[in-house]
This record gives sequence, structure tokens and C-alpha cells, in this order.
Amino acid sequence: GRCAGLGLHNRPHVKTHKLIPLARLQVDVGAIGITVQKLGEAEVMANAGLRDILITFNIVGNSKLGRLAELARRVRISVVADSETVAKGISRAGQSAGTAIGVLVECDTGGARCGVQSPEEALKLATRIDALPGVRFLGLLTYPAKGTRSRMSAFLAGARELIQQQGLDLGTISVGGTPDILLDEGLSIATEYRAGTYIYNDRSLVLSGVCSESDCALDVLATVVSCPVKGRAILDAGSKSLTSDGISARGFGMARGSGEVVYGLSEEHGMLDIASSDGNLKVGSRVRIIPNHACPVSNLFERVAIVRGERVLGYATVDARGMVT
Repeated sequence: GRCAGLGLHNRPHVKTHKLIPLARLQVDVGAIGITVQKLGEAEVMANAGLRDILITFNIVGNSKLGRLAELARRVRISVVADSETVAKGISRAGQSAGTAIGVLVECDTGGARCGVQSPEEALKLATRIDALPGVRFLGLLTYPAKGTRSRMSAFLAGARELIQQQGLDLGTISVGGTPDILLDEGLSIATEYRAGTYIYNDRSLVLSGVCSESDCALDVLATVVSCPVKGRAILDAGSKSLTSDGISARGFGMARGSGEVVYGLSEEHGMLDIASSDGNLKVGSRVRIIPNHACPVSNLFERVAIVRGERVLGYATVDARGMVT
């Protein structure tokens, strides 16, 4: 609804849930296609019948380029590049597949990960992609850091102007991020939005004010296995269940309903701060933990339980679990 109101194409990132049924649902309710991060995820989704897939990660190496070519023979695949080396590899894959693979120039607009560093570099790479066989230049893509939409917009507008002055067709400007999804600032430049975490939400989004606890759909159901000292409960959910992916706030997750914080992790143990607890927790108690970040948690479990209240409706396999190559 948010994307429709802004006239943006919705292309959700399925790395958050890695579930075929949810990917299908997202397309059924209006997404133009899906976003994945890795080839393995794309292969799972393509095998399930998803037909429009964007991979937002540089694909490098002959083995992976061979897999990309095989995907391109079956479904509409588009990819990113931030260097001529990456673009040339994609060109070889496209030629092998007998089709032109769509390429978006990835731009670093403040996220400090992959991406060209200036509008001028974006123009240079776009021009090179346009001249290569087996590929077609689609446009620009970025993942801005939270709160940097103005900077993002200025970068993309500059790149768009330079590219259009060269007579290149620039059909897509793809941006993303759940944390800033409700902010209008800087979005007028975009044609497509990629958000992932929104489908579950998590503690990071609660703390940033994007959603409330009641909007969070993903819990890790943990059991108290020890209460060795006053104020500390030990859970059977450690870094192998909640991940050590931290956010600016203290801890690694919070107990639903009470807000008690998981303040420490080892591999199998989670340390829950119950200093302000009413004393209800004891060995054997079960606690729903809302994780800091839903996306890596999904990759740690083979299946999820679908629940309504306290009633388990069924289970779903995490289809793309471990598909990180």
C-alpha cells in the first residue's frame, strides 16, 4: 500500500523469511518480483516458479557465473555491478545463456558497502555496460544508510542526469530499507522499493519507532534452563539461535510482553536480565524473544511454526536456509 501510494514498484527482499509461500504471497498482493541476495536463494525461488528475480550482490567467479547463466535461461534475472570486472563476468554469463541479463549500477550513497563512489563513476560504468554483449543497462540501485535519503537522492539525481545526457535509457532507480519506509524525503527519485524486514519486523524497528511490539511477527521461543543467581535467567537460545548481530541498543533481543533484555550470548546460552522481573520466570518457563534482527535468525532454523495466539496452525520449511553462496 505504501509503494502503491507513492507510485513505486514493490520488489520485496525475501532474505528476511526465505520461505517460498511468503514470496509467492508478496507477488500475489502486488509485488512486481522479488529481491534476493545470493544465487542460492535465487535458485530456490526460481525452482518454485518465481519468474522475476533481482540479485543485489556482485556475482564473481566462473562457477557462480555458470549458475547465473543457467538461471537466465529459465527466468527473468537482473543483477548489480559496481565495477567493469563484475560487468564483464555478467556479460560472459549472458552470452552463454543466449540472452541479455539486466544490470543495475550499484551506487554507494552512504551505506559504505559495495557501490561506485560518485555520479561520474556511475556514468562511466553505465556506458561500459551498454557497450558489452550479453547484458543490458537497466538503471541504478542503492541501499542507503538509515537517515541518509537526502544524500542518496542528490547522488542518484546527479547520476541520472549524466547518464541521460549520454542518451542511455535509464528505466529503474531502485532503493530500499524498511527503517525509512514511511519517510517521504528523497523518494521522488525512485521507481522501485526493496524492503525485507517489514514482513516480520524486529526489535531494531521497535526501538527506531517504525513499528510497535505488536507488529512483530517473528519470535524465538526459548526455555529457561537455569536461574543461577538473582536477576539472571539462562535461556536455551544463544548466538546459534538469536545471532550476535547487534544494534545500537544493549542486548540481542527482548522478551515479548515484559521487554526484558537478552544481554549476553554464548553459542547455546542466552542471558536474560530479570532484575526487574515480578518473579514469574523459573526453570522450565518459556519466553518469546523478539530478536534484534529478523533476517539472520531466519537462516538459523530449518522450519518456522505458524501460530495464532497460542495455537500452532502448522509448520513451514525455511526453503532457502543456508543458501548463501
